[in-house]
Amino acid sequence: MTATNDHPGEQGAQDAIKLIGIRETPLSVDEVFRAVGDDAAGGIALFVGTVRNHDGGADVDALGYSCHPSAEAEMRRIAEKVVAEYPVRALAAVHRVGDLEVGDLAVVVGVSCPHRGEAFEACRKLIDDLKHEVPIWKHQRFSDGTDEWVGA
Repeated sequence: MTATNDHPGEQGAQDAIKLIGIRETPLSVDEVFRAVGDDAAGGIALFVGTVRNHDGGADVDALGYSCHPSAEAEMRRIAEKVVAEYPVRALAAVHRVGDLEVGDLAVVVGVSCPHRGEAFEACRKLIDDLKHEVPIWKHQRFSDGTDEWVGA
């Protein structure tokens, strides 16, 4: 049987944006995975960003994220662009703010689409655009006592 793009399951869903949020509490991969579940999706792609123990050749002890009050609205704007560009069945994105330790989850995004390739592409577009455009700033604290601000 040959699949066609005429089937409703091959199209993006109405109201595909299921979850957008900025959180001060720990993030859940399971929450994002559940939010993007869709019976018409043949592919679900998740990206989980964690706090690593190094950056730019220096050891990182911890970091803090802060954001502009418009950050959540900017996340939604980017999500809307991804939904318009890809046949997204469901999309979710959450970002943490506050003090985080090495290994903590900083961001979790997920996208479901009819096929895996579309899901991978849409998820990559979502996380790349969030990282570049959303006003969230990272304050890294290094083992040598120095610190650095990084952000969109």
